[in-house]
Amino acid sequence: MKIKPFATEEFFADYEFSAPYMLSASDCESMTIEALMQCAGVGLDGLGACSLQYTESQGGRVVREAIASTYDAVSADDVIMLNAPQEGIYLAMNALLEPRDRVLVLTPCYDSLVQVAEHIGCEMHRLHLIADHHAGVWVFDMAQLEERLRTLKPRMVIVNFPHNPTGYLPGVDEWEEMQSLVTRHGALLFSDEMYRGLELGGRSMLSSGGEHHSGRVITLGGLSKSHGLPGLRSGWLVIKDQRLREQVLAWKHYTSICAPAPVEYLTSIAVQVQERLFEANRALIEGNAAYVEEGLQDDAMNGFRWIMPLAGSTALLFSPWQDVEAKAHELAREHGVVVLPAKFLGADAGAVRLGLGRAGFKEAWDKFIEVMKS
Repeated sequence: MKIKPFATEEFFADYEFSAPYMLSASDCESMTIEALMQCAGVGLDGLGACSLQYTESQGGRVVREAIASTYDAVSADDVIMLNAPQEGIYLAMNALLEPRDRVLVLTPCYDSLVQVAEHIGCEMHRLHLIADHHAGVWVFDMAQLEERLRTLKPRMVIVNFPHNPTGYLPGVDEWEEMQSLVTRHGALLFSDEMYRGLELGGRSMLSSGGEHHSGRVITLGGLSKSHGLPGLRSGWLVIKDQRLREQVLAWKHYTSICAPAPVEYLTSIAVQVQERLFEANRALIEGNAAYVEEGLQDDAMNGFRWIMPLAGSTALLFSPWQDVEAKAHELAREHGVVVLPAKFLGADAGAVRLGLGRAGFKEAWDKFIEVMKS
């Protein structure tokens, strides 16, 4: 059975490396290998001496210990090193879901969080974040979650916090209640935490789902978003339950088998300095978000509105356009401005996603306003 086209990635494939004004990138500003090593105070000799042999399927002990050290109450044995974060979604869902399983997914979200489970033959149900434009906030309906858990009895619930694409972040108590509700009803919780560390405005980092005492939470982490290192293709799963972990590893033998040795080495370096990377990227995002607020006051932006993100590097911009997808292609082809139609992510069809994590955002935003004026 053929899987659905990956609309988000196909759109970026057309424009990401050719259009000069990127407004929708979900990752943060990147750096060279040399700059990363300098940040960590490490020379390049270690990378040069890295052997290009196979690594362990679960990941080498050194890199798994380095990753585990960034969590509370997580051991190296709980970590599975991936060849890319995307692999973690594919592995976990193929290993832990069966056709006709019910799956509840928080939307909008990255395409594959819905489409991999759907391709397996699962019965998909969506739990929607609600935009309260009057209050200027996104709202999570806890009562609706509880009702869906009681009536649907899903095998898995899928969430991602900080949330792509809205920038929503639950409160500490809200997140704890969410985890307890899901696990108490016997469901697995798949927690995509690729934007963890990008809590804005001085907000505290949420505890990781991988730290939950139940062992029923599968956590996805990686270096592509918060760390700004997508070219490393480094990711990992945290799974405390040994039986679930072994099921996922059995699938990994049929995909990448193991992660590249240089990626493991550089990952162990990157997580040691992740707080410095997070701090720099949070400052960049906050500056770009303030620039959007200022730009929305321009007369040319009449009819556009947004909800300021609480965390993460993305937010939704609601537009007055009738056909957002056609307008997005026109902007990219004729003006070199890339805005991702939010309907690809299951969001409001009149919105586009903004990516606030790159240094070139302000120049691209100025170009966008210039085009709107013309």
